[in-house]
Amino acid sequence: MHVPDGFIDVPVSAAAGVVAAGAVAVSLRGAQRELNERTAPLAGLVAAFIFAVQMLNFPVAAGTSGHLLGGALAAILVGPYTGVLCVSVVLLLQGILFADGGLTALGVNITVMGVVTVVVAYGLFRALVRVLPKKRRSITVASFVAALVSVPAAAAAFTLIYAIGGTTDVPIGTVLSAMVGVHLLIGIGEALITMATVGAVLAVRPDLVYGARGLSTPLKLRVGGELVDARPDDAPAPAASPRPVWIAGLVTSLVLAGFVSFYASANPDGLEKVAADKGIDKKVEDHAAADSPLADYGVADIENARLSGGLAGVIGVGATALVGTGVFLVVRRRRSEGVQTKETVSG
Repeated sequence: MHVPDGFIDVPVSAAAGVVAAGAVAVSLRGAQRELNERTAPLAGLVAAFIFAVQMLNFPVAAGTSGHLLGGALAAILVGPYTGVLCVSVVLLLQGILFADGGLTALGVNITVMGVVTVVVAYGLFRALVRVLPKKRRSITVASFVAALVSVPAAAAAFTLIYAIGGTTDVPIGTVLSAMVGVHLLIGIGEALITMATVGAVLAVRPDLVYGARGLSTPLKLRVGGELVDARPDDAPAPAASPRPVWIAGLVTSLVLAGFVSFYASANPDGLEKVAADKGIDKKVEDHAAADSPLADYGVADIENARLSGGLAGVIGVGATALVGTGVFLVVRRRRSEGVQTKETVSG
């Protein structure tokens, strides 16, 4: 659902840019409350994983493919504010390095693929978790439903933006039905990927899943034949280092982007297919980064398609992991500095 330049006119693209900038600013502050020493590096890994899986287009129907949007996955794993930042980092690097998603449409893409997916998915996820049994299975079920709904919601959001600032004259009802219809199918793939990933992390390190916080019951000890709440001194030792999860996730991302991506579907994705069929793409513009050495997810001057695409994927994962981790460590450090300042003033 990467919107290229030329689909949406300049005034509406600029307005969407303001909305996206505001959402990122709010998320930078909110992420300070979500991130800690262990989860800040993992948030960078989540961004890299989303980048990798977005390279794996899967067929849906009638010559159309889809790929992960990632908003639901990021929000559930690292928190909604951090989730918006994860998707924003991915979209920024895709636009600048790989000419994927227009630069003037960056605000539209962040709003649709980052903000809308996160807000819809995490809101629905929290509502479901409140009513479902307090079990791990409930987390995976809620993640499936939340991810499924988030994709057609993003498609509807794009249609609304197109209704306000579309550069071609196509009936809105036609666009809405086509976009929501195909992205409902893509949402099934999104839901399966999200559920599988969340379930995998839950199985090994449930303490690292933001959406599962509060799932575990307080520690109880049997004293004199009765169960009583444990004292703070009786609490279990601090959780193990998240380093093994980080390494495993990074290796998985590199394999997906560097090798598995070669076997991804070559069919146009949902937006591309609808745009071509309905005439939305009549005024599409050439990408400003079309001359990038990594444009279209291939390395310039390397003729072997498998090697070119795989190397581009590895570079993308590495760049996203570095940039994302750097951003989240800075956000975490600002929180620590803010806490120290308050303690100094109060002291």
